[in-house]
Parts: sequence; structure tokens; C-alpha cells
Amino acid sequence: MSTAPLSDLDYHAAADRALAAIEAAADAWLDDGVIDIDTHRAGGLLELELPDRSKIIINKQAPLHEIWLAAKLGGFHFKWVDGAWRDTRDGVAFFVRLSEQLTAQAHQPLVIDAP
Repeated sequence: MSTAPLSDLDYHAAADRALAAIEAAADAWLDDGVIDIDTHRAGGLLELELPDRSKIIINKQAPLHEIWLAAKLGGFHFKWVDGAWRDTRDGVAFFVRLSEQLTAQAHQPLVIDAP
């Protein structure tokens, strides 16, 4: 796997695309009546609040060029590898891991595809 570092500009563009994709999916779920999910974004931090008031938090870690994911089942760090955000521990793709965490926490299937 290639872990060539991204430039700051490329890092922010890739991370912002990921956050925008998550917001778009959550908005679509809300509009389509799939789940009552609230989003709140402040800069590089995105909170997803589920019906049971639990949260999943995704945030940019610019100094490390990473995206971090915090959910009930744990915390995960992702780095850009071979054109995708990958878990720094096991290489799982960010959107696969996020979908797993959303599904577990919401108690229903919620899948977000990579942009």
C-alpha cells in the first residue's frame, strides 16, 4: 500500500469530500424517513446524533493528516492510503467502518458509500 503523504491542500480537499458525503447521506435518510438523524458541523468536526441521543463524531486531524471517528464501540483513526481513507490499525476503509458503527449504534442498516 502506498502511504505517500498528501499536501495540506489535498488532505483538506479529501477530508472535506468525506464530511460532505456523510452530511448528504444523513440529510437523505432524514428526508426519506429512514431515520431521525441530526447533523451538526463546525469546521472540521461533524456530529451525527441518533434517535437515542447517542452520537458519532467525525473530525479532521489536520496536523496528522488523519480523520478520526468516535462511536460507542470505539475510536478509529484513518489515513489516506492508495486513494482511500484507511484505518491505521487494520486497513479497513473509512466508509465501511463508519457504516458498521452507524448500523450498530442505530440498530438498523445504515450504509454510506465513498464519494
